[in-house]
Amino acid sequence: MEKRIIIVGGLSAGPSAAAKARRTDANCEILLFEKTDRISTATCGIPYALSAKENKLDQLSVVDAELLRRRFNIEVYLNETVIDIDTTIREVITSSGRKYQYTELIFATGASAYTPPIENIENCNNWSHCKSITDLKKIYDDKVLENAEHITVLGSGLIGIEITENLCKAGKKVSLIELQDDVLPIWDTKFSKMTYNVLKEVGVDIRTGTIISSIDPVKREIQLNDGSKINTDYLLVSVGLRPNTELLLAEGAEHLKNGALIVDEYMRTTLPHVYAAGDCASIKNLITNEYDYFPMGTHSNKGGRVAGANAGGGNEVFKGAYNTTIVKIFDYTLAKTGMTAKMLKSKNIPFESSFFVTSATPTFYPNPTDLFIEIFYSPDSKTILGAQIFGEKGVDKRIDVLSTCIYAKLKMDDLSQLDLAYAPPYSPAKDAVITSGFIGTRDIAKSIEDIDPVNLKLTLEELNTDNQFLIDVRNPDELYKQGIIPGAINYPLDDLRARLDSIPKEKNIIVYCQKGLRGYVAALILKAYGFKSVKNLAGGFLSWKMLNSPIEAYLNDNGNDYKKITQQDSNGLTIQKIE
Repeated sequence: MEKRIIIVGGLSAGPSAAAKARRTDANCEILLFEKTDRISTATCGIPYALSAKENKLDQLSVVDAELLRRRFNIEVYLNETVIDIDTTIREVITSSGRKYQYTELIFATGASAYTPPIENIENCNNWSHCKSITDLKKIYDDKVLENAEHITVLGSGLIGIEITENLCKAGKKVSLIELQDDVLPIWDTKFSKMTYNVLKEVGVDIRTGTIISSIDPVKREIQLNDGSKINTDYLLVSVGLRPNTELLLAEGAEHLKNGALIVDEYMRTTLPHVYAAGDCASIKNLITNEYDYFPMGTHSNKGGRVAGANAGGGNEVFKGAYNTTIVKIFDYTLAKTGMTAKMLKSKNIPFESSFFVTSATPTFYPNPTDLFIEIFYSPDSKTILGAQIFGEKGVDKRIDVLSTCIYAKLKMDDLSQLDLAYAPPYSPAKDAVITSGFIGTRDIAKSIEDIDPVNLKLTLEELNTDNQFLIDVRNPDELYKQGIIPGAINYPLDDLRARLDSIPKEKNIIVYCQKGLRGYVAALILKAYGFKSVKNLAGGFLSWKMLNSPIEAYLNDNGNDYKKITQQDSNGLTIQKIE
């Protein structure tokens, strides 16, 4: 038999492997088997199709089978499922009953959406996954976008959030259900809470810490395990993936607990002459150096390309990845790269972090917006381990820069040395990444200790507040416009030295401003004057506000006399004048 490469699966990794194999070997025989009626579909675009009025099925087809046949001389078999593989004799059997010998096999079967155990779900027609083109066809056939008024989304991961946004844009009322306590639980709590608040503001009904226990197909009613019920027209389920690897697991292929195949950097499985790529395979986490599962389209294409090259006689590698992820949330963007605090703690990796708020563009440029950034680094080497960013503009640029820094194993003090593009429409003169280097270096020196806004909230709620002295160093007009953290005293930064005698040295002092810089300066002043326990609120009042934490309002009586609202009840406002 002449050299024959067989590829199982035609979604993303499979076609990439086929095209690269042909470019590597112009003469070998290449066969691709796909169980559905089309190949190379952009399934990442499915959630965004839900906001469109027209049918998007054809637009989500990136490459058709005929192109592979004509341009690359590849035999493409649609609607033909590989039902068995014998890796000893190198043979596959398809649903047609035919048997095919192979020289090299590329396994690119992807993953299937997980269906959680919900009572009566098998008796319901008004639900679907939102993972595949087949799912989108069902949603279209069920006339969901035309007829459903209320839709429930189960799962608030990346796809669940994208589904929710686009359904809202289509004018639907949406309930979002999440088992974990936070939406987007792969992010750390403060970033998840920022997302939660954005979703709340646009009217999404969010239920966290709960699951669907049963469905009443007649009443179209969902029963949650907390006892509450939701009347809904349709349910979309997005709660995880299961790699489609049963055929190779039966042959003894090594795998992760979830079934994802273990491959080396050449995309070779532990079975001879068998490669794997895409959502059915694991790859190395370049930070932990452990096998990990990253079901992303970018990795599917890169992995397929390497598998195709090497099956065709090449010698290419795909070293791995490290969790770079981005998601759009209405007018905001949330992104991360590398390890979060949750991940680092779960792996017992020591770390330190810097959290701050900075501008995406100069304040003098029209419509300035802010970026909420946290960077994690090794306490010993100062090597960057991860980052999270939330904001309206420029998140993608900064997360990609920081992702590149992780790959290059840069340290925190390297960031301020980067030569990044500058012009007012794109960044301040001190870009957010440059600023992160300055702040990180400051934090490493431990000149001033920061307190995270989540931890401050816990401190004020759970600890004896008599031991805390909270100082707001903003100007009074800022308090009038935005409010103040409950219990805080307003000592404007420029007046702080004159108020030192009224600040108790025996208490734990926490200072804050709008974003963090003035708070840092205030903390330096207090430390210089002998105050021992001083912390600055990381990200300032803006980070506190973005977490939807308690705020007391201020009123302006006559343009100069600011008054603090200390109580609000059915009888009106009780006003206490600022001393």
